[in-house]
Amino acid sequence: MRLKYSADMKKIATSFLLFFCLGSFGQIPAYYASVDFTLTEMALKAELADLITSTHTYPTTYSEVWAVLQSSDLDPTNSAVVLLMYGYNDDDASVINDRSRDKDNYGGSTGQWNREHVFPKSLGSPDLGTSGPGSDPHNLRASDVQMNGDRGNKMYANGSGNAGSVGSNWYPGDEWKGDAARIIMYMYLRYGNRCLPSAVTVGSANAIDPAMIDLLLDWNASDDVSTFEINRNNAIYAVLGNRNPFIDNPHIANLIWEGALAEDTWGGVGLSTFDAVSHVELYPNPVLGNSFFIRSTALDPIEGLVIYNSQGQIVEFGSSILNNTNCSVDVNNWKSGIYYVQVQSNQTVNTHKIIIQ
Repeated sequence: MRLKYSADMKKIATSFLLFFCLGSFGQIPAYYASVDFTLTEMALKAELADLITSTHTYPTTYSEVWAVLQSSDLDPTNSAVVLLMYGYNDDDASVINDRSRDKDNYGGSTGQWNREHVFPKSLGSPDLGTSGPGSDPHNLRASDVQMNGDRGNKMYANGSGNAGSVGSNWYPGDEWKGDAARIIMYMYLRYGNRCLPSAVTVGSANAIDPAMIDLLLDWNASDDVSTFEINRNNAIYAVLGNRNPFIDNPHIANLIWEGALAEDTWGGVGLSTFDAVSHVELYPNPVLGNSFFIRSTALDPIEGLVIYNSQGQIVEFGSSILNNTNCSVDVNNWKSGIYYVQVQSNQTVNTHKIIIQ
């Protein structure tokens, strides 16, 4: 809907003095040049799936994965060791819970590291086997042999602290839950119904896509992408030709499935701008089409709006109808440039920066 003028917002606008601070903005990586980020939900999921499938030009064999992990899973602070999925303690006598291990000490014996399928082979439909999705390094992590055995094919479930069993299920650990979530999202994107998140995760089904589990969106938001994940994504990309989009920008998950808001690592320009305090999101950002959207993720009504151009002039001055939590703003006749959007919600006003292209 088109936003209407409001006397209440006029009072707010006249009492506000904006301090304009122009900073640098992030860039969408060239790998994603073909993706239309004005799309959302299943349409965006389909475009990203096409991209990571068409660019997956070198399918690795299961035996080749050893060499890939020796490079991709290196500790960023020590290139002689790999970091072990689910591991958390290098200091006690047990090897099972080790966080790192000599990169050359791999195999199937006690004290070695093995190839852990984050999406277990047997939970695929059909079984993932040891080729195709079963040998995709994006899904395979270095893990202690015994820890790998303890996880087995248990489904992921919520927990806290270190990795371990939660009843008959498995918690990946506070350090690794975001890694696990982003890998499962990648597998669903890349292999579709063969790798359903609902087949590997215990929790509530997502309202947009019942195959997605909201717990994974929670983990994606609460455990930020690490330097280790970034390095790993780059190393695998160099071999396979495709990338994990949710490592490049975890906020992509929100554009597809909404859920708990994750950081937009493209600086608020690539996809959207959101405020964690007011729970207000603006998307897409930059605006490539004729409109952008304002959404209250906390379901508080959007009570009003004032938009300024970079010279401080008001270009939009309005409010939504009562209890509207998702509004659109028509920018069809606006000039390209930077704009500042004041949104009133829950009796507070917050300013956001948006780009019209």
